[in-house]
Amino acid sequence: QVQLVESGGGLVQAGVSLRLSCVASGRTVSSSAMAWFRQAHGKEREFVAAISRTGFSLYYADSVKGRFTISRDNAKNTVYLQMNSLKPEDTAIYYCAARISGVASITPTYDYWGQGTQVTVSS
Repeated sequence: QVQLVESGGGLVQAGVSLRLSCVASGRTVSSSAMAWFRQAHGKEREFVAAISRTGFSLYYADSVKGRFTISRDNAKNTVYLQMNSLKPEDTAIYYCAARISGVASITPTYDYWGQGTQVTVSS
């Protein structure tokens, strides 16, 4: 079993930055591919960013490319999502996910999910 706990969300104004963290327990992050998805109110969950087990493969949704950066610190069993130049349309609950195969995917075919952290961006 893997437990994922997200943190770092909040209410911010457009243009600022936030960094989300996802701490894993029960299994090391280093052996899993990790991803961030988000779900806005009334919308389906959508892919944001993913990083392979090795960290060599990174994937981003077009809507966040150039603004968001996913990274991992295996020593801390933590994955991060650095979000810069936030926009009101980034408002959503952000979920961390782990895929034990180690291969990153942009589809929600992940084995474990966190409870999410709310990000609200005001204009």
